[in-house]
Amino acid sequence: MEHVLTLVIRVEKTARPEQTDALEAAAHAVLAILADDRSTGEGEWADAMTAWQDHRIRKVVRRARGAEWHRAEALPGITVTHGTAELRVFPPVPLGDVPKDLAKLQVTGTDFDQPEPPAVPHPQTPVLWINPALHMSSGKTMAQVGHGAHLAWLALSPHHRKEWAASNFPLAVRTAGRAHWTQLLQTTFPVVQDAGFTEIDPGSRTVIAEHPDLRTW
Repeated sequence: MEHVLTLVIRVEKTARPEQTDALEAAAHAVLAILADDRSTGEGEWADAMTAWQDHRIRKVVRRARGAEWHRAEALPGITVTHGTAELRVFPPVPLGDVPKDLAKLQVTGTDFDQPEPPAVPHPQTPVLWINPALHMSSGKTMAQVGHGAHLAWLALSPHHRKEWAASNFPLAVRTAGRAHWTQLLQTTFPVVQDAGFTEIDPGSRTVIAEHPDLRTW
């Protein structure tokens, strides 16, 4: 049975997250739940995480404010705060069993601004590079960078996973230049290919996860 992992970002009327913070928070949240003790071994979320990862690693991003957010906070999950963004990730559930307080939250039309260009990442910082040729909403892009972080995690050795988690998952999310994207496609870094259910064509390559521990040169 297919499962889905839900991410809910807090968007208040007078406090909206910035685009880069929202994207990086989504990546952090996915990594946090993957690394959580409850997700492995005999942990309470372990069976659900296994069932989810045995199929497509489907992720849905929703938004909440006010009482909606506080109801979401009351459900089992992990809250991540990153700059202007506050986001909560919930353990996967079968598609038809998403909790009512999450299922009723809006999933479309989530878009954020980026007032200032983000800084150039340090050369040793893992970067989730977004395809510059695609036009995706903020919510869609959050799901894609979540996939990118997930694929990077799966590609790392247990030792490098432990190191990344111990340092609180440093990472950056940036949009690649067109020439840079072409170069990235020639590497062995994990590439996200979207199923094409929303916004973009099936098979679109959306994100490439560049992690220093996955470099082969």
